[in-house]
Amino acid sequence: MAEGATNQRIDTVAALRDAAITTLLAFGLFLPLIGFHTVTNIRNELELDTRWSLLFSIVAVVGVARLAYSFLLAPWLERIKQRPVATTAPAWRASFGKWFVPFCIGFVIVYPIIIIAATGFGGALKWVDNFGIQILIYVMLGWGLNIVVGLAGLLDLGYVAFYAVGAYAYALLAKEFGFSFWILLPLAGVMSSFWGILLGFPVLRLRGDYLAIVTLAFGEIIRIVLVNWVDVTNGYAGISGIPRPSFFGIPFNANEDGFAATFGLEFSPIYRTIFLYYLILALALLTAFVTVRLRRLPVGRAWEALREDEIACRSLGINTTHTKLTAFGMGAMFAGFAGSFFAARQGFISPESFTFLESATILAIVVLGGMGSQIGVAIAAIAMIGGTEIMRELEFLKAIFGESFDPTQYRMLLFGFAMVIIMVLRPRGLISTRAPSVFLKEPKPVPVDLAKQGHG
Repeated sequence: MAEGATNQRIDTVAALRDAAITTLLAFGLFLPLIGFHTVTNIRNELELDTRWSLLFSIVAVVGVARLAYSFLLAPWLERIKQRPVATTAPAWRASFGKWFVPFCIGFVIVYPIIIIAATGFGGALKWVDNFGIQILIYVMLGWGLNIVVGLAGLLDLGYVAFYAVGAYAYALLAKEFGFSFWILLPLAGVMSSFWGILLGFPVLRLRGDYLAIVTLAFGEIIRIVLVNWVDVTNGYAGISGIPRPSFFGIPFNANEDGFAATFGLEFSPIYRTIFLYYLILALALLTAFVTVRLRRLPVGRAWEALREDEIACRSLGINTTHTKLTAFGMGAMFAGFAGSFFAARQGFISPESFTFLESATILAIVVLGGMGSQIGVAIAAIAMIGGTEIMRELEFLKAIFGESFDPTQYRMLLFGFAMVIIMVLRPRGLISTRAPSVFLKEPKPVPVDLAKQGHG
């Protein structure tokens, strides 16, 4: 009894010590980021302001969270590690997995109808555009990068470059030559795929950190070219007046030949938004369908063999050069599709839309969702991109932290905190199981507990 009480007291002291150290570190980290704030006075001069209440509130939350982890979460994780590994999935999980994907597809199909019924035409515009379309763009980008990172195991930090190539290809060709969206959509994908293959050639012998550095440099080169090639790209000013897609030749405007007048409807911008929503939904589903089909083909199995062990892959007679180039080309093609849609949706693009932060966000979606998992990537995209948009609606926080408080300024801080939590609790991502592409009689997903980190 005395020994148990002593161990408990030691654990309590250790937990309090960890909480105190974490609180001090949080205070030192957040002091320049949150404690001090610059404001502009009436003479257009910068003045230093302090936000002590907000700083101490966040630091206190961090300290309490560390205590909760030590007393509640850490023992629970330890008990989970000691449980025997289950070789078969529970029946409820199999039933849930069977109906989850059809339910999600059905929900995204009727999502605009649900939003219009709940908020009306006036309020639906924001929810369909900022949430539906924006999330689906990143879902598509995540699925495209998942081919390169999740299936082939090639770390790509410059994926936004192919996104930019697709966007600028559509914008320049549509403005200069007047080609329609439906012609330029596959053309933008082909051009992005071509640049993906060009990137693949110099990195055939690279893996890991070296591959990440080269792909990061490639993404920055593309962005700098867009900034400095002013005669073609218009530099930082960007390209405006990009033609928007039409509904089989019917434009979405208020004229007599517009969509609303043609079908006898009252003009509203929601019609174009709904059309764009279903367009990006079709592109995203096409990306998922092609990825799933390719994964079952020899090229898909070659990607997965390359991811597991490149030396063993070569010993089996697989051409690793072709395998890497096809992975880069296919992933870049879907980024080009998304880029052309982005340019058509916005009507304006500039190099500021294709920074490294975009590549980091897409890569974070793939890693957090679970590399190689289509469903996990979609869930991570909804959480990360939808979370950003939700933070714009948290106006009630101004009543707590003051009128100057803007929740969107702390989105990257919260994303980083969420990534740390996910990496601690589920280091292989939200969906860590991998269903085999080839199986005997029935598929048996491999749970995370049966594979080492970074293997299997």
